[in-house]
Amino acid sequence: MVKTGLHNTNYALSKLLELCVVSPHFDGLPYAVSVFETIQEPNLLIWNTMLRGHASSSDPVSALELYLRMVSIGHLPNAYTFPFLLKSCAKSKTFEEGRQIHAQVLKLGCDRDRYVHTSLISMYARNGRLEDARKVFDTSSQRDVVSCTALITGYASRGDVRSARKVFDEMPERDVVSWNAMITGYVENGGYEEALELFKEMMRTNVRPDEGTLVTVLSACAQSGSIELGREIHTMVDDHHGFGSSLKIVNGLIGLYSKCGDVEIASGLFEGLSCKDVVSWNTLIGGYTHMNLYKEALLLFQEMLRSGESPNDVTMLSVLPACAHLGAIDIGRWIHVYIDKRLKGVTNETSLRTSLIDMYAKCGDIEAAHQVFNSMIRRSLSSWNAMIFGFAMHGRANAAFNLFSKMRNNGFEPDDITFVGLLSACSHSGLLDLGRHIFRSMTHDYNITPKLEHYGCMIDLLGHSGLFKEAEEMINTMSMEPDGVIWCSLLKACKMHGNLELAESFAQKLIEIEPENSGSYVLLSNIYAAAGRWEDVARIRAVLNGKGMKKVPGCSSIEIDSVVHEFIIGDKLHPQSIEIYGMLEEMDVLLEEAGFVPDTSEVLQEMEEEWKEGALRHHSEKLAIAFGLISTKPGTKLTVVKNLRVCRNCHEATKLISKIYKREIVARDRTRFHHFRDGVCSCCDYW
Repeated sequence: MVKTGLHNTNYALSKLLELCVVSPHFDGLPYAVSVFETIQEPNLLIWNTMLRGHASSSDPVSALELYLRMVSIGHLPNAYTFPFLLKSCAKSKTFEEGRQIHAQVLKLGCDRDRYVHTSLISMYARNGRLEDARKVFDTSSQRDVVSCTALITGYASRGDVRSARKVFDEMPERDVVSWNAMITGYVENGGYEEALELFKEMMRTNVRPDEGTLVTVLSACAQSGSIELGREIHTMVDDHHGFGSSLKIVNGLIGLYSKCGDVEIASGLFEGLSCKDVVSWNTLIGGYTHMNLYKEALLLFQEMLRSGESPNDVTMLSVLPACAHLGAIDIGRWIHVYIDKRLKGVTNETSLRTSLIDMYAKCGDIEAAHQVFNSMIRRSLSSWNAMIFGFAMHGRANAAFNLFSKMRNNGFEPDDITFVGLLSACSHSGLLDLGRHIFRSMTHDYNITPKLEHYGCMIDLLGHSGLFKEAEEMINTMSMEPDGVIWCSLLKACKMHGNLELAESFAQKLIEIEPENSGSYVLLSNIYAAAGRWEDVARIRAVLNGKGMKKVPGCSSIEIDSVVHEFIIGDKLHPQSIEIYGMLEEMDVLLEEAGFVPDTSEVLQEMEEEWKEGALRHHSEKLAIAFGLISTKPGTKLTVVKNLRVCRNCHEATKLISKIYKREIVARDRTRFHHFRDGVCSCCDYW
């Protein structure tokens, strides 16, 4: 163009600029701007083309700035100008500027233009001004599909699905975009079943779904567990040429299968992708986390990093719970640094910081959790709740209640989750009177109806205190049936207080609710064993064997150099097994020298004492501690995560190990944390 002199003609330049701002294959706006700045007298077509490019860019406000420049040199806008400006106001949520542009539309008589009219509706709707959008809509004699769809989207985005459906039902004709708007409205407001019914109605009217339809419907299937309809859509995708190559649809299928429990198919679809985007990785990582496959989630996250794909906030919100569950604090710390460097200012930043609090607390570093909490500029109620729960599970009841007071002073009203945290703090610290006060205050002062979790905390606290009659009276006042957790907590309390008669009664109720749960049989068997009733122990074990049930094996994990190592009782599969058992021998010698006598009362089998002691030595947490001692420098804190309640023998042994090796050892069992330091545990032997 330069060689032939066409660069001096506005017509040729307008076509070049249009190519730059419209092409989906490259970001041509910067080049368009550089060309535009060389044009001495751009005409209105060129101005409109540049406004279109800026309105569609990541900085839509720049379209308004360009418009001010245009009118300041005397160019009047026309009907083609306003849709781009209104789109800019809709994207950037600049309502005041949008209203000023509406005034100019009226002054210049452009309000009858179909595209301007639709753009006004969309601008008001996306700024949350549905009343204004409806006024514009009602003034039109041409209520076309586009304007109706804009209003439907606006109502749905504000959560007014009923009004959106009313507009949808009154439409004289509907295209795929209007169907998509209504289906998306249902999905975004949690109406998954309604969305799926509407999709079926759409199919009956022979409207061909597009990529957007299938992606949204797959999301609804995943959220509602409608895997059969999801499989039908998968078949439809395979049968229709073009859909199968859509990355968005394949990502939707991965989300469907992973959330509905079929991670094998989800993983197969993921591996079959020749080109994966961040959504692909996030979807499968989130699916693994959703299915409690935390180790697989972390391994996939590490593979994602090796692939060169940059994780985003959604990735971290899926990975942090996996770190929390496994106690993978090294990976969690790396994520914390990444958030600080790369994800500051994102929309989900408060949620990310809250997840960091939860991760640090569940990985044993309550101080780091508190530092994250204190550094937050904006906190949500979830942030306060996460920190209260953190203090509770670490047995720091005073800190939990001090934080609750600060929360109230900061204007936050507690919810039912807050009170679960406070009652847990009382339960873990044996604060009976305070627990009673909090339980009454929740209903009388805050008008919160107790849920099963609140009753569970109180009944656990009463049972632990030996107040079985009061616990049973509370059960009788409940509006819902007690679950297995409540009966199990009472059964454990019976074991603690040696109440065999009540234990048999509670065990029967627990077995009625959860007949396939081996834990209830094992607990009752332990109680019989402690009472020396070996015939009853044998009877319970016979029942277990007859039902084909096995005791859930104790499993403990410890993270060393960002790798999570897992151990089960008597485990000899670890590559460093010889060194680990060598350290166990050393630990036992030093424990014996320190006067430690193994507590064999909780060993089920009627066996010789020396064999019982051998079984106790090889408990999973002892193996994890031994591995930690040989794998870290002297003085390094060890953090162990166990899936079951720590046994009394290991608890006493770990106290002494912390003193002998001058190590702080943090152990998380199924319900709480134990901080062992210099021969003392933070739980004060109350757990």
